[in-house]
Amino acid sequence: MKGRSIVIIGGTSGMGLAVALACADQGARLVVLGKAHEEMNQLPTSIPILLADAREEGSANKAIETCLREFGSFDGLCHIAGGSGRRMGDGPLHELSLEGWNYTMTLNLTSMMLSNQAAIRTFLANNTPGAILNMSSVLSHHPSPRYFSTHAYATSKAAINGMTRALAAHYAPNNIRVNAIAPGLIETPMSKRAATNEEIMAFVKKKQPLDGGRIGQPADLTRLMCFLLSDESSFITGQLIHADGGWSVSEGIAR
Repeated sequence: MKGRSIVIIGGTSGMGLAVALACADQGARLVVLGKAHEEMNQLPTSIPILLADAREEGSANKAIETCLREFGSFDGLCHIAGGSGRRMGDGPLHELSLEGWNYTMTLNLTSMMLSNQAAIRTFLANNTPGAILNMSSVLSHHPSPRYFSTHAYATSKAAINGMTRALAAHYAPNNIRVNAIAPGLIETPMSKRAATNEEIMAFVKKKQPLDGGRIGQPADLTRLMCFLLSDESSFITGQLIHADGGWSVSEGIAR
């Protein structure tokens, strides 16, 4: 990662902060965009931080422009921004509110479209190669009907999978790589509801059986994410890579 100029969308807390710190540790030059969080004080003072909403058109453009101005280059975009719409009305379809649907789609999918669009337009305008990494979820294609039935969330993440592959196919001749990671349950602020529920954690111990059966940690993903943003993965595009502790290949506990 040394010398690579990377923009991280959603990098001021949680998983985004973890990958920002990992990229910085490997020598990347970073611009971080996100909302104000106390956690962001962990970032080195040398990293430009833009406090903005990824759902707003133009936010990602400003971050990329900052990257070009500060470092003279733009090599990659990591889109982490997103989250659960449960508190806004996401849930099983028969309970899902239109507000919950629209909120979740905008939070997860529209924000990703805007950042990816800004990155690709920049790569094309400058005639440079680049890497884009998006954040999906194991729930996009391996649902958990009892414990994680937020259907707008699952749909938004499945759409990210489809868009990632479509972009990878279209822009491969331009040497623009687009990949996504599908994590299992990772211990972040978003997962607090599950992480503090003994029944769900008993399920996760069986459903994510690697390493004794446990909830994932940000460090379980960051090395993979740095790899996919680096030149070490220069022949990889259009891939959805599971980092789920075995979730997608285990039976878990019967409902």
